[in-house]
Amino acid sequence: MDVPPPAPLPGPWAAPAAELAEAGPEVLAWAVRYLAGVADQPVLSTVAPGWVRAQLPEHPPAVPEGWDEILADLDRVVVPGTSHWQSPGWYAYFQSNSSAPAVLAEALITTLGTQGMLWQTGPACTELETLVLDWLAEMLGLPSAFRSDGAGGGVIQDSASSSTLVATLAARDRARRAGARLDDLVAYTSADAHSSVEKGLRVAGLLSEQLRSVPVDAARAVRPDLLVDAMAADVTDGRVPFLVVATVGTTSTHGMDPLAPMGDAARAHGAWFHVDAAHAGAAALVAEHRWIHDGLDGADSYVMDPHKWLFTAMDCSALWVADRQPLVDALSITPEYLRNPASGSGRVVDYRHWQVPLGRRFRALKLWAVIRRFGSDGLAAAVDGHIDLARDLARRLAADDRFVLPVPTPLNLLCVAHRGGDEATEALLGALNATGRVFVSHTRIDGRYLLRISVGQTATTAAHTDELWDLIDRLAPPP
Repeated sequence: MDVPPPAPLPGPWAAPAAELAEAGPEVLAWAVRYLAGVADQPVLSTVAPGWVRAQLPEHPPAVPEGWDEILADLDRVVVPGTSHWQSPGWYAYFQSNSSAPAVLAEALITTLGTQGMLWQTGPACTELETLVLDWLAEMLGLPSAFRSDGAGGGVIQDSASSSTLVATLAARDRARRAGARLDDLVAYTSADAHSSVEKGLRVAGLLSEQLRSVPVDAARAVRPDLLVDAMAADVTDGRVPFLVVATVGTTSTHGMDPLAPMGDAARAHGAWFHVDAAHAGAAALVAEHRWIHDGLDGADSYVMDPHKWLFTAMDCSALWVADRQPLVDALSITPEYLRNPASGSGRVVDYRHWQVPLGRRFRALKLWAVIRRFGSDGLAAAVDGHIDLARDLARRLAADDRFVLPVPTPLNLLCVAHRGGDEATEALLGALNATGRVFVSHTRIDGRYLLRISVGQTATTAAHTDELWDLIDRLAPPP
């Protein structure tokens, strides 16, 4: 007796195009409502630890659920449990700004579902990435060595931490190939450098003790004379300087390390010179601010994050190298199942050799869409506008005898302390964040508690920084 085939199970795999046609407008409408109302949300989520999980079922659904149920839980659970990075009142840490082109491009990236590990598995994914990073290098005025038409080129990583890690791996392997022992290698960076420098060193198989923290001056920039002294002392002790990391815009204060003398010190010892401009690098879109890159022509690698201040949304970190070969030498492993005629021809780039993971998303499509929709002039104007807003806010604070700005405000990050001391400054931060209208973070410099105010969210305008100033003026106690 013939048995009829089983009926297909219901679900989105049966007709993905049909589901997109039916549910896509509803999901996009939710995104529109969210962004239109994000300024009215408390910037910092107020839920208690464990609250989000407690609102949701302990076990997964056995049968498909509808988008109406999913979107309802976004409103009921996810939005209250979200700290709203896209709010114009976000001034904490650094911005992670998105934009409409980035949102729409992310949908296209997921639609294509490209796994661009090889040129063969994603020719457009690969070649668009090479092109868009050449575009961005031109927009930032980067040295010609970072362009793909020479020995160097660019690659998109998931974060600046990964970018710094792969630069560290390239530096480590270059030194090892030259005969240095792993235990003898020493790296150098600012006392204010991002924690990813030390973490990258540890992931690369070195110890934290192999990183030298170089003191900074009053402007929170590395003192190159002390860097030179530290490197000389290590050489005298039989160690091998292999990596120098400079920061263009440190996380705490936007300290600007002097690139030229640091690069000179690195070259004097054959060390790799890496420049971390993850946040501040976007300022170089504006010709007036390209001084931040003075001396960059001596760098072996350079990173800036379009997902911080270039409206591209997580994750998109742009890394350039002046010579790609040490990076490829450090990260290239080719099993038989990845061999193919295109890769073997030497005529294509396989970006899997430029990163730690094998798999790669089509991130370049997002950056490409953002650059095309804003235009280089539009992006420069937006960044320049944020710097103007930050400087205006800094002028107001400096003119008020309740406050002191102990470090310069070169770009869009300002640090401020209450003259009443740490307790008064910390109380002001708590009061500001309790309003729900803004979120400000803090740092400590030389033991002093400071508010950090980073101006640069996509929708932040003069009206929002005026509101922030009004809150500070109202909530700060007398000096």
